[in-house]
Amino acid sequence: MRYVISRSLGRKLGVTCLACVTFVLLYEVVMFDSGEAAPENMVDPTLPAAGARLVFNATAYCKGTTTASGVSVRTGIAASDPSILPVGSVVNISTDDAKYNGVYTIMDTGPRVQGRILDLYMWSCHEALAFGRRPVEITVLRLGWNPRDSAPSVVERLFRRREAVRASRPPAAPESRPEPAEAGAVDPAAAAPTEPALQVPEVPLAPPASEAR
Repeated sequence: MRYVISRSLGRKLGVTCLACVTFVLLYEVVMFDSGEAAPENMVDPTLPAAGARLVFNATAYCKGTTTASGVSVRTGIAASDPSILPVGSVVNISTDDAKYNGVYTIMDTGPRVQGRILDLYMWSCHEALAFGRRPVEITVLRLGWNPRDSAPSVVERLFRRREAVRASRPPAAPESRPEPAEAGAVDPAAAAPTEPALQVPEVPLAPPASEAR
């Protein structure tokens, strides 16, 4: 068989093309199986996270009485694309007008709110029309309802920093204290034999001259 293929150029090309087609088909099957085996709830790395600062386009609306979350509309509520900012998220918005700066809670959605768009609720429809469409900078304070996906506050950062400093300090050496003497124990200093004191002989003093006479 090897000699038959080697003598014909057409057969060589046919075998080469067949090998290429087989390789491509096997590769496609492997990629298809890998895609099916991937988890459905895989997190998209491009989605915002707690503490992220992003640029969105903001609009305003004034109609409706109940949000998608079930609560009534009021100032401080915003609508967003749930695939980017799910309901329950908390964001801090900075605009070119300090009147609209502050913390907003994502409690609503809408068919026209797709992508990086925030729709802020305003009680006055005239104010909503005057707001128009403008770029805003947001800081994600919490992503969804999970409190673990919240950005740490100033107090938490200070507390964590203090805990880190305490953990980095070496432990203090324990102070050596004299152990209390047990009952019946003998102090070695007291038990040491004491040398007898030297006795000096008394020398009689000479009598005074008046008595000698």
